[in-house]
Parts: sequence; structure tokens; C-alpha cells
Amino acid sequence: MKKWVAVPVCLLVLTACGNESDNSSQTATEANESESDKEHAITEDENSSEDLEKPEENEVEEQDSEPLYEINSNSWTVEPIEGTDANEKVVLLTIDDAPDAYGLEMAQTLEELDVPAIFFVNGHFIEDEEGAEELKQIHDMGFAIGNHTMSHQKLDDVEEEVQQQEIVELNDRIEEVIGERPRFFRAPHGINTEYSRSLVEEEGMTNMNWTYGYDWESEYQSEEAIADIMVHTELLTNGANLLMHDREWTAGALEEIVTGLRDKGYDFVDPAQLN
Repeated sequence: MKKWVAVPVCLLVLTACGNESDNSSQTATEANESESDKEHAITEDENSSEDLEKPEENEVEEQDSEPLYEINSNSWTVEPIEGTDANEKVVLLTIDDAPDAYGLEMAQTLEELDVPAIFFVNGHFIEDEEGAEELKQIHDMGFAIGNHTMSHQKLDDVEEEVQQQEIVELNDRIEEVIGERPRFFRAPHGINTEYSRSLVEEEGMTNMNWTYGYDWESEYQSEEAIADIMVHTELLTNGANLLMHDREWTAGALEEIVTGLRDKGYDFVDPAQLN
């Protein structure tokens, strides 16, 4: 898959569940969480002058992967890091509850469109060989992988020991499948606890909620409806963190959503450029 950089294109994101509250289609903040439910050496020979002029491949890759954006932990939007010339008119695409029935299909669609995204994984979808293979294929296409807990457990309903199992055991399982631990975490229903935040930091992950999402609401469970609202909602702003799910209607609408965002002038953030 092509390596994505943040150039004029666009952006999306997925997560949440059919159990979200009535306000879950609006900005998810930490306040809402408390209420309910992010890659040389030069030899001294006749070619040394040429080497000095041309950085080695590894050096170029390292420069390309420097962070350009960070997550605003109040609004959950993606913002350019101060001092960089990163494009402000971007969106981040995220897809939760993967890889269920349509996650691989969604990844293939995004790959064809050359659009990056984070796939937030639930452990119960990668327990068997088929699910694990789908996750590996998604990762091998170049998509970022995130932790969405083992069983989509609402974290404020369980003790710290269970929260630890839900998060760390999934990191272990993901590492077994793709060879690396996930860089991003999204709590089910957007609800974190003081302990889960601390644990996520210990695990070296970036905690992330979302700006808006709709595909779990009954009125948006059709390709036409979800494609329209994801592009035309008043909540669409620079840096919007878009939540979507591994769902039939969202999978069917995904290309139209990407096209609509591009038509509005949005580029898509490469998760590799998130701090």
C-alpha cells in the first residue's frame, strides 16, 4: 500500500456501539465520560560527495515519520503541532469494532482510495484463525491498529483487574498477530476511568475518543443516510475525529463519505503522523 503523508486529501474515523447514549453522536469529551457512559553512514571513497548530497533511505523514512499532529484531549480533534506546517483542513478516519463482518472490506475500499485510517480492534473478533488473519491483512495493507478492549466492556462498570485484562491482554494478542503492539486506545462507549487512562499511558498508547459518529443510530443505518450525515453534519470541522463502525451500511457508504469529504477540501491524516 502507498505510504500516506498529510497532503491535500481528506480524513475519517470509526468507534462506539449501538449502546451509545443519545448524545453520543455529538462531541465526546472527558466530561461526558464521567457522566455515563494516535521510522547512515557515509563512506569516504570516490562516491562520498554524492552520498553527502543524498540522504540514505532509512534517514528519509525517519524524517517522513516525524509527528505533525496531536490529539486535543478536550475536543478529541486532530491539531497541527506548533512549529510545523501541517495542513489544518484535515480529518481523521477511525473504524471501531473490527474486524467483524465488514472490516476487511472497508480496509480494501480505503486502500483503493489511498486513504489512511485507524482500525480499533475488539479481542473477541481475533480469537479464531479467521479473525486473526483478517486483522493481519488489514495491518499489512498499512492501516494503523488500535485497542478497543477484549470484549467491549464498559470500563467504569468493572474493577481495575478486569480493566487491566481488557486492555493489556488485547495488546498482547494483537502483538501475537501483527508483530507489534497498538499505538492507540479507544474505550468502549468513550468512557475511560482514572485507572484506564493511567494504564493506557503505561502501555505507550494515545488515548482517543471522537468528534462525531452516527452509524449506530437507527435513523442512520442505511448507506444513503450515513453518507449524507458524515459529510454534511455541522460538527464537521478542521481536525474532526470521525467515528465509524464495522457495519454493513457504513461499509457500503464508505467510498461516498471519502469522496464527499475530499470534495469539501479535506485531507486525511496519516495516523503515523500523530504524536
